[in-house]
Amino acid sequence: MTTTAEQLSATTLLRFATAGSVDDGKSTLVGRLLHDSKSILTDQLEAVEQASLNRGQEAPDLALLTDGLRAEREQGITIDVAYRYFATTRRRFILADTPGHVQYTRNMVTGASTAELAVVLVDARNGVVEQTRRHAAVAALLRVPHVVLAVNKMDLVDYAEPVFAAIAEEFTAYAASLGVPEITAIPISALAGDNVVEPSAHMDWYGGPTVLEHLETVPVSHDLTACHARFPVQYVIRPQSPEHPDYRGYAGQIAAGVFRVGEAVSVLPSGRTTTITGIDALGESVDIAWAPQSVTIRLADDIDISRGDLIAPADDSPAVTQDVEATVCHVADQPLSVGQRVLIKHTTRTVKAIVKDIPSRLTLDDLSQHPAPGQLVANDIGRVVVRTAEPLALDSYADSRRTGSFLLIDPADGTTLSAGMAGASFAAVAEAAAPAADDDAEWDF
Repeated sequence: MTTTAEQLSATTLLRFATAGSVDDGKSTLVGRLLHDSKSILTDQLEAVEQASLNRGQEAPDLALLTDGLRAEREQGITIDVAYRYFATTRRRFILADTPGHVQYTRNMVTGASTAELAVVLVDARNGVVEQTRRHAAVAALLRVPHVVLAVNKMDLVDYAEPVFAAIAEEFTAYAASLGVPEITAIPISALAGDNVVEPSAHMDWYGGPTVLEHLETVPVSHDLTACHARFPVQYVIRPQSPEHPDYRGYAGQIAAGVFRVGEAVSVLPSGRTTTITGIDALGESVDIAWAPQSVTIRLADDIDISRGDLIAPADDSPAVTQDVEATVCHVADQPLSVGQRVLIKHTTRTVKAIVKDIPSRLTLDDLSQHPAPGQLVANDIGRVVVRTAEPLALDSYADSRRTGSFLLIDPADGTTLSAGMAGASFAAVAEAAAPAADDDAEWDF
């Protein structure tokens, strides 16, 4: 007989984030999803019921399942990213409920940075608003492969199909222009439960999936084994014991791709080439290993390798550079300025760097570019040019979300300043979408 644990181990994992404007009902949707899929404990539901009664509400306020901060409950808004873990018999989920306020855009970036799907909520009464477009743009910037448009509060517009159709058409056209590869529109009422877990009896004109059904069946496209093989070295194992006098292994987690014994590889940034002679995983030697396994790789030649070096196939290695051009989302309260000295953390490597230029800041409202802003402040998204003290082996973020991303860090106190995406990411798309002098500008997606 198959146990629940065995069923869950055989299911896939989907990471997804919710986003949308203030009061569009994100937390209520998440609460409804957890409640109707029976993914909350009895004591949790009792606590929510009691808190709702204390606030004079007759029915349980399901938004309280995710709004955990006292300030969030008092104001009825979401401030920080709330992570929830739940599972059905078909799939496991990691959910990030992100804020809707403009000043918390950086939190939305944090929640969506690892997501394979984003649920963007729209209030059926208000339609597509400025923050809706902003969140769609951030999803495109972070290259989230699947976007769900959840047109919420359909009960307040009498479940009218024309209202849903107009909003879906407007949003789909906008998101598609940003390069979002897949957009699914679903009419819902999170408060009443329509089309969240169970199909709605009020919208017989809609024949598509419910939110949960779509989440359970959407293709999960995060197969890292199909990506360019990359192995950031985290630790050098050199026991020098009587049992292993000559053992030298390079430990870490495979960021992407597959490595095999006998494969020719390059060690970056030095560029030295060698061959894999052994792979150790969980105390045993194996012939093949793949992402995201944690392994120890042994090499044929005695090369000077340390933490921060990158092992990649000899015929498929990333470019090594000291001039990093990227799009960044600035997340710190202190600004990022031209000439500022920073640390750049890429995989397991951290090097000194200086911000050489900030060519533009992106206005997500209309996708226009503000040239040469001089600095980026909290929640700004812009293009930067960073000069590093030592070479880095970066992929383009378009090719790899793992090895194309990095952090800019304040060397004084270790504060994270900006989250970066190397290469021509969303900024190139925005430049092509906005009026530009260069007629040869091309879409990046």
